[in-house]
Amino acid sequence: MKVGIIREGKTKSDTRVPLTPKQCRYLLETYRDLQIFVQPSQERCFSNEEYQNQGIPIKENMEECELLLGVKEVPISMLIPQKTYLFFSHTIKKQPYNRELLRSILQQKIRLIDYECLTDEYGKRVIAFGRWAGIVGGHNAILAWGRREGKFNLKPMHECHDWAEAQTYYQNLPLSNIKLVVTGEGRVASGAVEVLEKMKIKRVSPQEFLEHNSSEPVYTQLAVKDMYRFAGEQNFDDSHYYQHPEEYVSSFAPYTRTANIMLNGIYWDKRIPAFFSKEDMKRKDFTIRVIADVTCDIAPDSSIPSTIKASSITNPIYGYDPLLSKETEPFQNHCIDVMAVDNLPNELPRDASQDFGNQLISKVWSQLNQADSRMIYEGTIAFNGRLNKPYEYLKDYVS
Repeated sequence: MKVGIIREGKTKSDTRVPLTPKQCRYLLETYRDLQIFVQPSQERCFSNEEYQNQGIPIKENMEECELLLGVKEVPISMLIPQKTYLFFSHTIKKQPYNRELLRSILQQKIRLIDYECLTDEYGKRVIAFGRWAGIVGGHNAILAWGRREGKFNLKPMHECHDWAEAQTYYQNLPLSNIKLVVTGEGRVASGAVEVLEKMKIKRVSPQEFLEHNSSEPVYTQLAVKDMYRFAGEQNFDDSHYYQHPEEYVSSFAPYTRTANIMLNGIYWDKRIPAFFSKEDMKRKDFTIRVIADVTCDIAPDSSIPSTIKASSITNPIYGYDPLLSKETEPFQNHCIDVMAVDNLPNELPRDASQDFGNQLISKVWSQLNQADSRMIYEGTIAFNGRLNKPYEYLKDYVS
């Protein structure tokens, strides 16, 4: 099999790779019938020379490759007909900005396998950048708070050489009076918690968090049962919630009156109620002043109404005026500061790429050539000009 690692075309500043040079060398030594080529790029976190030093040829033309690996969405102009692609397509939630991409993939009879849709037998994703999104999101939440309060100026992660350097700045930060609520229990939330623990911010239960009134910095982590309830009921049924989330209402309100930082790291779709409304954010008892929205769903289709746009790595924070419901300058007393970077792992691209490649090799690679692989079948959105059966619900999206 001939495999090509393609140049990222959607976001010029995204420097991540699906496989590092050493991982490519490992695969070549493990699979004797494998060839790997890398499209040249001046933007990657691993240079062309680093790939060449591992014996990986740099090649512009990817036509002879059967399998093409990227990270972000491939621009339509860069698609090669009738190839198999692996990348994050961001189409399964019917995102309007990628409708034409999926249409073009169908027209060109491309087989699209989406990393996001690759799951194990329990339905859990096997490959993701989520941990690194959470790590950078947690870092940026505290960075935003420090700037807002004028107490400290935490070095941005993208200016650090790696994760190890970033951690050296966590000692002796003046973190008093921080009350931070983390939503979710997946990779993103776990990554954020990793940062908070390294900063020695004390973890407390949701109930302790609501009752906490000292200056000691604390955080709590909420599961879905802590944030939603079935209308008229106190008990929470996990299986019923995941099947019918539209029948539930948000019970997040107590945290809007006690937390001053919110880090949103939980998956959301349109069936799930928003945590709170624009009107809720206008209330005088709404105490959240920094929102680090790692999930980064853009309003109005979002769990957080103040996420009105994605921000950038170099300019990660914008202000949201709750009374006017519009963007403003950050770090003003009457406004809420929003961190909504949509490619957070790219702040630590070498760490994130190595972790991602390890997952790709250990969980996915051996199944790519298995005709009966359930994982690959269920991760395939389109092939031979049509939608795969699990994704036929996207017909109205592309028609």
